[in-house]
Amino acid sequence: MPSAPCARLIDRPIDNLIDRRLPMPYAGSSRPSHILLRDDAGRWATAAPERTVLGVIHNITSATRLLDLLAPFEGDSRVHVVFTCTGSSAFENGTREFIAARQLPWISWEEAKREKFDLAVSSSRGGELHKINAPLVGAPHGAGYNKHLSREPGAGSREPGAGSREPEAGSRKPEAGSRKPEAFGLDAEWLTHDGKLIPSAIVLSHDEQRDRLRRGCPEAVPLSVVAGDPCMDDLRAGLPFRAEYRAALGLTPGRKLLVLTSTWGPHSLLGANMDLVRRALAELPHDEYRVLAAVHPNVWYGHGGWQLRAWLAPYLRSGLLLPAPETDTWKAALVAADAFVGDHGSLTLYAAALGVPGLLGAFGDEVVAAGSPMSRLGAALPRVAPDVPLGLQLRRAAAARAGDERLAAIGDLVTSRPMRAAGLLRRLYYERMELDEPESPAVPRPVALPLPLPAERYGPVPPPMFVDVGLRNGPDGAMVLRRYVAALQGAVTGHLADPHLVVAEGEPDGRWAGAADVVLARAPGPRETYRAAAERVFAGHGGCWLVAFPDRDGAAGCVAVTRDGGMLSGRWEGSAMDLGVAASAFYAVAVAGAESRVVPVRVGGGEGVLRVVG
Repeated sequence: MPSAPCARLIDRPIDNLIDRRLPMPYAGSSRPSHILLRDDAGRWATAAPERTVLGVIHNITSATRLLDLLAPFEGDSRVHVVFTCTGSSAFENGTREFIAARQLPWISWEEAKREKFDLAVSSSRGGELHKINAPLVGAPHGAGYNKHLSREPGAGSREPGAGSREPEAGSRKPEAGSRKPEAFGLDAEWLTHDGKLIPSAIVLSHDEQRDRLRRGCPEAVPLSVVAGDPCMDDLRAGLPFRAEYRAALGLTPGRKLLVLTSTWGPHSLLGANMDLVRRALAELPHDEYRVLAAVHPNVWYGHGGWQLRAWLAPYLRSGLLLPAPETDTWKAALVAADAFVGDHGSLTLYAAALGVPGLLGAFGDEVVAAGSPMSRLGAALPRVAPDVPLGLQLRRAAAARAGDERLAAIGDLVTSRPMRAAGLLRRLYYERMELDEPESPAVPRPVALPLPLPAERYGPVPPPMFVDVGLRNGPDGAMVLRRYVAALQGAVTGHLADPHLVVAEGEPDGRWAGAADVVLARAPGPRETYRAAAERVFAGHGGCWLVAFPDRDGAAGCVAVTRDGGMLSGRWEGSAMDLGVAASAFYAVAVAGAESRVVPVRVGGGEGVLRVVG
């Protein structure tokens, strides 16, 4: 939850926030800022487009969706798109950087209201859209229409009162005891101004939305067009390439991906249950899972990326993946995911529609529209239990998902025109522009492979780990190690059986250094024996029973010294594993008093054989 100063910052007039950033081009000037809008455009332009389209941005969330909606224009040099921003969002931070990074041709909002265009496309309802001089196509900026959002006096515009639903503004004002408004985007509050419809076409992704539109704004039904969901189509087109997405995200064979999806606001996963990030990293075996948090842009730009990363810093140090919000990495992650934990945001609905098993870590019943697909999903998905191991809950969710016809039916409500959105949207656009469509078909494209995520800075000391040791059933009786980040452990949920604690030499937190069973030490100095080096480590770690050293010769092995004077050394055969794995294997062998010379070890999806040679 934001503190009072943060809340005041977000509530400040948008003008005050914008003035401290790059000014809009030629704001307030009568001079066109784009060559295509000039009277002498033919003299300066390289191409000579026949139609000009205005892409209307509200904030980063709407901008990323808008680019999906404009994809049907790709390859057609007869159409030129210019972009503008309404300046009506409390979450406008980052918009200028987004526009600059993608080199979007940009005009000011004042200029956009002044000029005439052949078509305008918006993925939001905010701002003075009624002042656009063009046929306006309005589309959702998420998985359909699922949330309530009331327009407060003055909201949706940078001018007090403009665009709001004042009593005389032409919208039906609900009377006491009357129905609740329909979802944001399907209600007259957002679709009309002074009694007149704002868009000339309203894009729906599913036929069921037309019934809700009829209840919320019946006069808009003739303008509605069921065109499917381009984002869902691209996700489905990417399913055959799941292995490629997993590799691009750095997932090794056998490792699972858990995606945490959080929308924004106090009812979101981060707003209501940020501790779930800790639980995921604490309770899921470190070598068996990667955890990725897909966080709504309004969280990033409402509080600031630095602040979000500071809040999540302990989790980032423990391996949390946190892709930037303006990229498509979240799409690749959903295709690659083995499970998700979400809330009432669109990503939860997309994940469920892809068949990914999941749980709800939070849910904003107060803001979800009754009867919407999200409302049904909220009733169908199990909620995370605070006293049951998260891994067990995910396994139960996976087992239940396979035969759950109810979840499959809810997933089908994302789009009733599967894999057809690109073609249907293009037909709508070109009809409104009175321009013949290109001959080549408009088809969905698989989600682009994500670029490597920025490497997290990390210290020289790896995090302390609790390690559980078990035996795998089978002829080889392999030793199975499961490692858990020690510093993130909280309330006991039964996910740790009888672990030992492994820390690295130099661990700055004395609590862990003093309690360690195993210490991973640096290689002895040139004139120092392993035993002498071990005694130095034992002296500084009162609870330590075994000190493990990397092989001095640089071979794939380990030398271990026990407090009672024993010494073991070993080499990896086949796949080499890290020093921590070898140390835990030696610890388990020594504690059990085993005399085995060959120790098969399994960690996560990797297996190796540790041969004891001394």
